[in-house]
Amino acid sequence: MDLPPGLPARVDHETTAGFIDVRIDGDVVQARMRGRLKNAPRTTDLCVIGDQVMVSQPDEQSFVVVEVLPRGNRFSRLQPGRGPQKEDVLVANLDQLMITFCHGRPVLNTRLLDRFLVIAEHEDIDPVIVMNKADLREPNDLSWRQAYESIGYPILTVSAGTGEGMDALTGALQGKISAFVGPSGVGKSSLINRILPDLDLNIASVSDHHGKGRHTTRVASLYSLPRGGFLADTPGIRELGTWALPIEHLDRCFPELRTYRALCTFRSCSHTHEPQCGVIDAVNAGNVDRERYESYVRLREEAGA
Repeated sequence: MDLPPGLPARVDHETTAGFIDVRIDGDVVQARMRGRLKNAPRTTDLCVIGDQVMVSQPDEQSFVVVEVLPRGNRFSRLQPGRGPQKEDVLVANLDQLMITFCHGRPVLNTRLLDRFLVIAEHEDIDPVIVMNKADLREPNDLSWRQAYESIGYPILTVSAGTGEGMDALTGALQGKISAFVGPSGVGKSSLINRILPDLDLNIASVSDHHGKGRHTTRVASLYSLPRGGFLADTPGIRELGTWALPIEHLDRCFPELRTYRALCTFRSCSHTHEPQCGVIDAVNAGNVDRERYESYVRLREEAGA
């Protein structure tokens, strides 16, 4: 069947039975995926929230997605379940990634934080570190911040419970397409409920036995902000893959290493063992945070490099 020319639209929500919610000129309508798209061979998710699509309207009641436009960037996780590792794209075409952890429990995992930052750098998404549960912070919680602030990463300290820091957070979201990402239990849904109280997203407590959060958000959704912009909630992430990242580009995803790469004797330096390595010299001199450098080395090891 020939369909009329498409209208530009953005995917807001994933629904069921081959239907998705799309936003056309501010209005959200339900559209079905064209069969030809669903049956075409592909190596990644066909359509996710944030995708730009073309939608045709064959009649007054029907909308059909006829084309999914190329993604400017994407945020992915490892697809849940056993078997071979596969990419699960959660959100596309983001302006910024609100990488959310918290004071208290679950405790901050800087290795996981570094993974989020590497993906943001690789995908050219602006990262913002959000530390929720500010009312639970301890004086020694500040020790880790210096390394990230010195690199230039913004850090917002907020509390979904007390409202501390929420004005700064909502200001950072204004006019941008943002996604809250992070492990379960850090309060992503609580923060979104504070920003958009009419949503009333489900919230789960942290497991007393494991000290880890329970998953509450099952699929990603994109919400319109009253002062402009859009906000995505995503499922809690415990495993994060660095998809499609060439290992030789990994050092470019650590901004503090960029200056010292030029000082390496070997052009293809891995910055792990080579003599006269500018990066290793900078780490030993205290100019590069050792914990961050160890995150870099671990990522290389996981890639088998």
